[in-house]
Amino acid sequence: MGFRVLVAYGTKYGATAKIAEKVGQVLNESGLQADVLPAGRVSDLTPYQAVVLGSAVYAGRWRKEPATLLRTYEQALAERPVWLFSSGPGGEGDTAELMKGWHFPEALQPIADRIEPRDIALFHGAIDMQKLGLAEKLLVKALRAPAGDFRDWATITSWATEIAATLKEQ
Repeated sequence: MGFRVLVAYGTKYGATAKIAEKVGQVLNESGLQADVLPAGRVSDLTPYQAVVLGSAVYAGRWRKEPATLLRTYEQALAERPVWLFSSGPGGEGDTAELMKGWHFPEALQPIADRIEPRDIALFHGAIDMQKLGLAEKLLVKALRAPAGDFRDWATITSWATEIAATLKEQ
């Protein structure tokens, strides 16, 4: 049995799921066994030697399912290598600037500090106006948030490749 990695995610419209799928693909292609699952479907971390956990970001918060997974499995996560990622800002440019210095949900930071993840990444996201409800469309317009797909696949692939290299060294 190979080294198993859980890639779990929280998404609303699927953009973050595609990031998780890309991470899982890179890990699998490197010879690791990655299972990509919605965070709400994870009920046991025992089969996994490492975890990559990510979420779409809305108003500076992670979606409920990955936040719950982080809280529920804090001890188990602290016992294995963990990488965290958020997907959110649209537009061109540096994600930290676009998010005005935001890097990770403040409410979850104490848990992340205890888990000591290997890395916390912030990736550009995607907003598909056709998938949004009326209230969300109005919010996007009010915030002047750019719509479109701003995910940087080269950056995501590079990040996943670094995870694979780190895990293969162990």
